[in-house]
Amino acid sequence: MTDYALLARQLDALLDDRDWLTNSAQTCAFLMQELPALNWVGFYLHREPGMLGLGPFQGKPACHPIPFSKGVCGAAARTRETQRIDDVHAIADHIACDSASNAELVVPVVVDDRLWGLLDLDSPRRGRFTEADQHGIERLVRAFVANTDLT
Repeated sequence: MTDYALLARQLDALLDDRDWLTNSAQTCAFLMQELPALNWVGFYLHREPGMLGLGPFQGKPACHPIPFSKGVCGAAARTRETQRIDDVHAIADHIACDSASNAELVVPVVVDDRLWGLLDLDSPRRGRFTEADQHGIERLVRAFVANTDLT
């Protein structure tokens, strides 16, 4: 079982720069390094109405842009709620950037009641993300927000 309390302390120490670009790149690299069975970790940014644009990531080239009306990321952006999907192929409007991805966890990054973006994690293993993973990644997103100037 992943020790998310330890990962949160490590991420706090790693994010020593308030710059959003540096911190988001560092967060992606850190998660890709520390969490098993991932094939993609990245941020999608909310920079124009109804659309997400690709931000820093680790993994294969990704889809860009993503409308709020499509896929798991779109659902997370629309609802501002975490999406934990055991089998992305069961989602009718899933956007398949990498056919090797089978499970997905998407956590909205909300600052002052404004959607800044999303943190998206993909895995080739179906059912990869548990409820404990969801709470742990949400905790890491809170650490990212606390250490980053997202205004």
